[in-house]
Amino acid sequence: MKVKFLGTGTSHGIPVIGCSCPTCTSKDPRNQRYRTGLYIQDSSHSFIIDTPPEFRLRALEYKIQKIDAVLFTHAHSDHCAGLDDIRRFNELQNSSIPVYGNEETLSELRKKFSYVFEETQEGGGKPKLDLKLISDFETLKLGKLNFIGLPVYHGELKILGYRIGGFAFITDVSKIPEETFSRLKDLEILVLDALRIEKHPTHFNLEEAIEAAFRIGAQKTYFTHITHILEHESTEKVLPQTMFLAYDGLELFLKDSGTEND
Repeated sequence: MKVKFLGTGTSHGIPVIGCSCPTCTSKDPRNQRYRTGLYIQDSSHSFIIDTPPEFRLRALEYKIQKIDAVLFTHAHSDHCAGLDDIRRFNELQNSSIPVYGNEETLSELRKKFSYVFEETQEGGGKPKLDLKLISDFETLKLGKLNFIGLPVYHGELKILGYRIGGFAFITDVSKIPEETFSRLKDLEILVLDALRIEKHPTHFNLEEAIEAAFRIGAQKTYFTHITHILEHESTEKVLPQTMFLAYDGLELFLKDSGTEND
């Protein structure tokens, strides 16, 4: 299984408009952060977690040719604004594409992309989406992989993280329920929200993320959804040995875990 980061930034993206801080003016490409999302491949299937605003750009850059399913953590704009570009994959694949989310997420997608679900003129085409509910702790068999929906809290909003075998992705989180903690044992790789240094009402700050990562105890943890406050190289120097900042384009390789035979 291969995981590639479509983006690792916050809702503003980095560089931030009008900012001249060291991160926003950095020549280090690891400090250039599109909005957060993931591209996951097994030996024959491709999946997307969230469709950030730059999704089209990443699909071109990373030569994404096929999408077998889209899974959403939640429907805030920085995680779903690129959904319309799924229509090109409908054309390429000559089929609708399943889109998974919890009840709140699917409801918000219907509102934000109402033209997709109403009888309107096609124009340049509309995404063909098959919305599918995923319940808390439900396991989805997609391709060769099992995706488990993990409820977490983004402020007061209940959203989903996902576990696929020894890999877990939890972004935009301020609280992890105990039952979800219990489903995060024996991870090879954890990807976890770590917004900034200061506390925030709807995200882990770096201290809270490190604390949660130690409790989960993955072999390696990569932090994502990062503001320009956290410059890549200087932040990594102070992180614990098994913890790192993710960056756009980072590829992680795991055994094809989460399959029926595991």
